[in-house]
Amino acid sequence: MARDVLHPRQPALTPDLLLRAYAAGIFPMSESRDDDSVFWVDPQMRGIIPLGGFHISRSLARRIRRMPYSVHVNRDFAGTVAGCADRAETWINPTIYTLCEQLHLAGFAHSVEVWDGAKLVGGVYGVSLGAAFFGESMFSRRTDASKIALAYLVSRLRYGGFQLLDTQFVTDHLITLGAIEIPRADYHRRLERALHWDAHFLAQPSPVSAEEVLQRRTQTS
Repeated sequence: MARDVLHPRQPALTPDLLLRAYAAGIFPMSESRDDDSVFWVDPQMRGIIPLGGFHISRSLARRIRRMPYSVHVNRDFAGTVAGCADRAETWINPTIYTLCEQLHLAGFAHSVEVWDGAKLVGGVYGVSLGAAFFGESMFSRRTDASKIALAYLVSRLRYGGFQLLDTQFVTDHLITLGAIEIPRADYHRRLERALHWDAHFLAQPSPVSAEEVLQRRTQTS
């Protein structure tokens, strides 16, 4: 998918600058883990998952009910970001990795993680601002682990009063879960509304049961 890049050369990034960028509807990327530069992206078509339209298939629902895994929040944020970057090609370079850790320590970035015993096997992470959650990336080392993490994330966002789940772009994987594309202007309108509302990522008590996640689903097939 074509992307719109804004000002590929920027002064040194700070957590505050990064938060202001998210609030303006743009996000940072790098060409690769070995590229020190960071550029801003503001796509003409933006990916979101409507929180009232998240899709859990019957097979995924069965896996969630029967899974031998546990799901935790912020147990290993750094490990989750590292898991997302652990692929042949990644836009997460050391600068972005460090900024994400700083936002996490400041209470703005969070991870939902799938654990197989003592092993982290999947997860999703992103940035929370107002009632908007900017999903950054997810990874899976077990079948459907990233989908499970996303299902638990959506449950948490709905419980906490969020209005917008930004996925930046859409993929075939995300489309099966209910992701859609909306024009840039529509996204910015939704974002502005969401930023004027309070939401609480940690409002949902942990642990969250599989039945609670599935009771909050809106579609099955």
